Amino acid sequence: MMTLKHALMECCTPLRTLKNCNVSPSEPGRHLIQQLQAGRGVRAWLWEDYTLPVIALAFSFKGGSVQDSFGKEGEVALMTRLLEEGAGDLAAEVYRERLDAADAEMNFYAKGDTVYGYLKVLADRKDTAFDLLRLALMQPRFDQASVERIRTKFLTDIKADANDPHAAARTAWRKTLYGDHQYSRQPEGTETTIAAITRKDLQIVHQKLVARGKLEVAVAGAIDSETLTDDLERIFGDLPPEPELVPIADINPLLAQQVQISYPLPKTELRLAYRGIGITDPYYFAAQLMNHILGSSSTSRLWKEVREKRGLSYSVSSSLVNRHHSSKLLVRCAGTRPDRAAEALSTIRAEIRRVAEEGVTEEELEIAKKNLIGGYAIRRLGSAEAIVSTLLESQERGEDTKFFERQSQSIQAVTTHGVLSVAERLFDHDPTVMVVGQSIGGG
Repeated sequence: MMTLKHALMECCTPLRTLKNCNVSPSEPGRHLIQQLQAGRGVRAWLWEDYTLPVIALAFSFKGGSVQDSFGKEGEVALMTRLLEEGAGDLAAEVYRERLDAADAEMNFYAKGDTVYGYLKVLADRKDTAFDLLRLALMQPRFDQASVERIRTKFLTDIKADANDPHAAARTAWRKTLYGDHQYSRQPEGTETTIAAITRKDLQIVHQKLVARGKLEVAVAGAIDSETLTDDLERIFGDLPPEPELVPIADINPLLAQQVQISYPLPKTELRLAYRGIGITDPYYFAAQLMNHILGSSSTSRLWKEVREKRGLSYSVSSSLVNRHHSSKLLVRCAGTRPDRAAEALSTIRAEIRRVAEEGVTEEELEIAKKNLIGGYAIRRLGSAEAIVSTLLESQERGEDTKFFERQSQSIQAVTTHGVLSVAERLFDHDPTVMVVGQSIGGG
């Protein structure tokens, strides 16, 4: 009997990428990515591929931990985790047995702005798995015994974090950057807030968030559009039409601050936050290329200056971080000796000033363009999981199904002048700097 594990091991190659996917743009009436509309407004993107007899389905509901009630922080995370703990007439143990019998993988998780779900199953067992998914979304049980068991796991993790300097740093970092905004709160909750959450609270937050109106769905694998359209309506069609979301204000991270998390650690960690850029900004791809050159790879400027030339850290990197209501450019430097942390910080800031004042070279820019365009298909379209994640993210950004072609064109159009302009803009304020470990001077 073919199992999901055997199906994935049978072929060592992942789902086909853009160049050799069996759903070709040249086939009459078909597109590489198919956009589907099921009944009751349920939409999805489909990457149809029969390389393996597997279907992967990912979906998202707008409204993650930012929708936690004040004093009940952690309720969205707790509710999401409990979706896997029984549904309808099936208690938790029976539900898991049915899922295992279908040889399906299913999980739910919450992030700051979004609740996510994921399902992977063999194509010939999809009906059972899809029915179980529908049941979890429509009729989660929230049995008190399951609530208490998962609550205990949350509390155990929270207590463990109380002695973890890196957990303390995450909490302080959010508070420093976002003040009293919802982004500053602890998504996993505190001992007090987790203890205060009731079964009724979980039912209410589920009713508010799990709805069709802000639903995005992505599917990849061995299923055709007609079959999937019917399945989508069966899984999601009976959900409430619209979620009940508390409006969340946009916020820029609070810059030019210094934070010290003092612990007698053998190594020091540095974090720097600069202004970010929205994904719809005309200069977004210029910022992506600038960040790639600055610190997103082992050939970047920060890597060369901080690690290779001076041996100041084990790792150093930069990244553009985009959330629904905020964005930032984050630099992280880890594994630094305390007596050299000030030098590492000074080197990082000097290299950033150089990018803001001088920009990048034509050679650096061309290499970065090739890396971003050429590496995208490998990183983001190389497996069923990667494909549905990429399609889902693109939908959440408001893209259409031609996003990959348009992205490549936008990257190719970036000039060194554009990179300099965006660098001047993002680095025109002093960053917020956090030091985790022993106190340092300078920088």
